[in-house]
Amino acid sequence: MNRQNRLGSVLLVLFVLLVGLGLAAWKYESVQGEQAASSHQPEPMESVTVAVARAIDHRQTTTSIGTVLALRSITLKNELAGTVREVHLTPGRIVEAGTLLVALDVSVEEADLQAQEAQVALAKTVLNRRQSLNQELATTQEEVDRARADLDVAQAQIIRTKALIAKKTIRAPFRVRIGIADVHPGQYLDEGTLLTTLQGVGDAVHVDFSVAQHIAAGLHVGEVVEVFASGDSPAVPAKIIALDSRVDPTTRNAMVRARIEGTRHIPAPGASVRVRVPVGSSQTVVAIPVSALRKGPGGDQVFVIATDKDGRTRAQSRQVESGSMFGDEIVIHTGLAAGEQIAALGSFKLRDGVLVAIAGAVEHSTPTHHPAATP
Repeated sequence: MNRQNRLGSVLLVLFVLLVGLGLAAWKYESVQGEQAASSHQPEPMESVTVAVARAIDHRQTTTSIGTVLALRSITLKNELAGTVREVHLTPGRIVEAGTLLVALDVSVEEADLQAQEAQVALAKTVLNRRQSLNQELATTQEEVDRARADLDVAQAQIIRTKALIAKKTIRAPFRVRIGIADVHPGQYLDEGTLLTTLQGVGDAVHVDFSVAQHIAAGLHVGEVVEVFASGDSPAVPAKIIALDSRVDPTTRNAMVRARIEGTRHIPAPGASVRVRVPVGSSQTVVAIPVSALRKGPGGDQVFVIATDKDGRTRAQSRQVESGSMFGDEIVIHTGLAAGEQIAALGSFKLRDGVLVAIAGAVEHSTPTHHPAATP
């Protein structure tokens, strides 16, 4: 009985071994068949659009918040008290120099002016008569001098009254935009009442902004900064016209004033703007399209497109050190040389050593000299 059991076990083991050998032989033949089939298939290829890394003059920049100021801005007040007769203070309206804004009642002054003009006419007549009598020795020189003094006094009174009328007739001192006002005909104004604000309108405005003291030390009058009124607005060039000689002891910042002129995109006075300020000197760096840069756990990389020893075009991954962005390009500090060809569009589907087909090339739209903003 034991002999029969051992014989059965041996037969079972032999059967299992035979089945295992058969399966191994079948798997081996299957793998060999797949390898033979794959050897006759073409190598996988990915289609990409390429770009050429190019050298540009690059200058780091920093961003500051500035305020737009009109070249001339005043707070309008009346010098003399009086009742309002006319008002032409339309908020937002642009008026030329000399335009009537507010006229106070001058009826009393006009009556005084008429009386003084009559007094001048009388004083002239008396002076002429005294001079004629003096020639005939019928009066003294003292009487002639007194008559001349009376005429001078009367004429001075006319000048004074006209000055009072002018002070009660308020006109635009230069081309201005009128601010919000709350003045009405018939209203009595005390001396020095705030009427409105006037912002000068012209082809230029000032932009005041502050920068750190070490950045201010590298700026100079005549240097150009870029001003942005909003996030999607175009850059407006502004020229630095003044650097404050004093550094704020609290913030350690220095105030800088730039001037915008000759453009239709001048922001309104009082507006807050973003100012891009150059830092340091210009350097030559490599720029590539932003779409060509791949970010991963190991750092930034690009796929360089080059031919292998058999003359076929392949993609090779390359670790790089990226910098700041400007427009649709990004600066590469190390890892890539100008003139090398890289995958710009479609790089997400590449792997190291893959065969590629070039579908086209990306055209550069940015200039070769560009200051890139620092984060």
